[in-house]
Amino acid sequence: MKVITQSVNFNADKKLLDFIQKRMDKLDMFYDKVIQSDVFLKVENTSGKENKIFEAKLSVPGDSFVVKKQCKSFEEGVDIAVASLERQLKKRKEKLRAHL
Repeated sequence: MKVITQSVNFNADKKLLDFIQKRMDKLDMFYDKVIQSDVFLKVENTSGKENKIFEAKLSVPGDSFVVKKQCKSFEEGVDIAVASLERQLKKRKEKLRAHL
């Protein structure tokens, strides 16, 4: 799957980008028709610890899924968002099977 990652107001290191790619690639196991995913990494200028925002837009034929998570680290956000996308893809796949 093609993952387009954009980091806003900072430069993401290679390790983080590889981590995101690896996690997003796992979504192909649940639904093989994923076209691409757009990932946005943002850091808010707040005094709180949960200032990292991970946002992913997953494009599939005829639809798209958007997940936005705010966490202490990007890795935590990626894990939670991928789990959420995984549930959504399974639900969509089961809905498509029901119509056949």
